[in-house]
Amino acid sequence: MTAPLLKVEDINVFYGSIHAIKGISFEVQEGEIVTLIGANGAGKSTTLNTVAGLLRPRSGEISFMGESLIRTAPNRIVFKGLSLVPEGRRVFLRMTVEENLEMGAYTQPAANLKADLEHVFELFPRLRERRRQIAGTLSGGEQQMLAMGRALMSHPKLIMMDEPSMGLAPILVEQIFDIIGSLHREGATILLVEQNAQAALSVADRAYVLETGRIVLTGTGRELLESDEIRKAYLGA
Repeated sequence: MTAPLLKVEDINVFYGSIHAIKGISFEVQEGEIVTLIGANGAGKSTTLNTVAGLLRPRSGEISFMGESLIRTAPNRIVFKGLSLVPEGRRVFLRMTVEENLEMGAYTQPAANLKADLEHVFELFPRLRERRRQIAGTLSGGEQQMLAMGRALMSHPKLIMMDEPSMGLAPILVEQIFDIIGSLHREGATILLVEQNAQAALSVADRAYVLETGRIVLTGTGRELLESDEIRKAYLGA
């Protein structure tokens, strides 16, 4: 097996005296969708924010393409090819759709901008229709598409998505996961944090289940979808 694109080894993360992440380890191979599922407060978003450099682990190692990220600033992590679609979308509300996308391209040569915009507009036709619209006037689903599009503009080697379906109507959740599937077919590598376990496991190659800061179960997306334990705990079955 080739070396993983991302390797997280025995990280421990604290908020003050609260031990939020307790020695978790996982990896993501190039071309995979890997999902972290678990209840609210399990540590999923904390894990992503730690990989993205927004939080520092007290111990453990995070390596991306064989290089340690532990002391790397978040903006340098983006330059290395790791992009985060944050929880709550966090688009620039007073900028237009197109300006938001251009902000995502700051690591790329200006010559790529037109082709990269076109690629995002093909994936998200709604954004093409709204390209001159102020982002703050978009619906929640459109803002989520914009956040994903903005992340893609940096040509990431790994896209991390934090709760992309949060607060969206079921039909929009379906659209967002269709797009995640399309990105995967294009060869994208995705680390997905998601409370909608059914949707996440349906697209994932592999999955890790977090409970109170620990990984308690791992397997393929299909294995966990078919697991009685997971169905009872997360799928309402």
